[in-house]
Amino acid sequence: MTASVDTAPKTVEPLGRRFVALFASTASSNLADGILLVAVPLIGLGLTTSPLRISLLSAATWLPWLLLGLYAGALIDRGDRRRIMLVAMALRMVVLTLATGAALADALTMPVLLGLLLVFGAAEVFADTAAGTLIPAVTPRSRLAAGNGRLLGVQQVANQFVGAPLGGFLLTVGPAWAFGVPGLLCGVAIGWIGLGLRGPYRAGDHVRGVRVATRVPEAQAGPDTSDAPRVTPDTARTVSMGTQIQEGLRYLLGHPVLRPLVITGAASNLANTAYFAVFVLWLVGPTSAVGLSEQMYAILITTVAIGALLGSFLTERLLRRITETRLLAIVWIVNSALLAVPVLLPNAWVIGAAFVLVGFTNMVGNVITRAMRQRLIPDVMLGRVGGASATLMYGTMPVGALLGGVVGEAFGLPAVFLGAVAVCLIFVAYAMARVTPAVVARADADTAALEDAAVGTGD
Repeated sequence: MTASVDTAPKTVEPLGRRFVALFASTASSNLADGILLVAVPLIGLGLTTSPLRISLLSAATWLPWLLLGLYAGALIDRGDRRRIMLVAMALRMVVLTLATGAALADALTMPVLLGLLLVFGAAEVFADTAAGTLIPAVTPRSRLAAGNGRLLGVQQVANQFVGAPLGGFLLTVGPAWAFGVPGLLCGVAIGWIGLGLRGPYRAGDHVRGVRVATRVPEAQAGPDTSDAPRVTPDTARTVSMGTQIQEGLRYLLGHPVLRPLVITGAASNLANTAYFAVFVLWLVGPTSAVGLSEQMYAILITTVAIGALLGSFLTERLLRRITETRLLAIVWIVNSALLAVPVLLPNAWVIGAAFVLVGFTNMVGNVITRAMRQRLIPDVMLGRVGGASATLMYGTMPVGALLGGVVGEAFGLPAVFLGAVAVCLIFVAYAMARVTPAVVARADADTAALEDAAVGTGD
């Protein structure tokens, strides 16, 4: 085939009404999450002063991902992703309604709160995993970076800028409000998905954001490699759940681009969780290195969100000027190095400026890697590969938190911070040595051939 040169200016595809519905649903549900992020620990603090019991609130939040992430991904590839998301969001609303009732009846004990959090977290695993598979189904291929940037940006705004202070305000009115308002917001999110996304959204139904009449045929269901499982939307519902989970793990760990990304992400999450689990001890209190008050600490942490919001809107523009692999290497290296600033220059103003860049580079990296995963994973496997990826990356976070405490006790806080920097830089070097432009181009070509075949079959 002879390539032709198109000198006409490129038109930017609109994100479309379906994306707007997903965006609005994401904003509503994350605003609910932001309220709960502040309210739940403070409610727990009113029930107990035990550090161990308070830490169980965080454990209850992450435990469902460890237990259900793989299963959720496989289930989402077997059924209607939109319907699964609606059911999961409805369960979230039911849990918050029960929590509101318990608060009104003054029956909100620590065991009750933990039980509600576990069920809420389990529903979130299914809702978030399903939402991740819907993004490439409703977003044009050429706008994946922009779409992911908008979604990650609204998550930051809803969680940090609006949800957090709103959660504190609602808690002063009463605990029932801190659960009731998020429950109503979950209802709003359900409405946006129910009315804005019509029809079924099964694995293989959409290619490049366009519904195809016939899903990917079996002979073309994956790249022609020995590691890629031969699976189709139809066979996906006839094989066992265990087989599907194995297929997702095998595809993820056998992929030349996805494997280095998920390994680096898991290592980075471990290091960053260790870092921030004890970071407050470095910043807050008269005997700390920086000497901030609790109020100033809260303000300082928001600088990360400011940088992240900027990154969510500027990533697409940066990608027009810098190749994605080069930009990814730059932001990962800068992000890792900046984590050493609080140790080397323990000044609140310097740390705040550095953390704006930390948030910015972290968001740019997240947008790039998220878009890469969405375009490199066949639609028929988005659920189980996404579930496997989330399980592997989130599974390191509780380990990292524990490691940060152990290392900090034994060797001091600077050892935690500088050790985290070293771990991040080592794994960034590992990823960049393997995720080269040539490797990504070959993986893109394999996926593009599959999508072209799927679209052609659907004509």
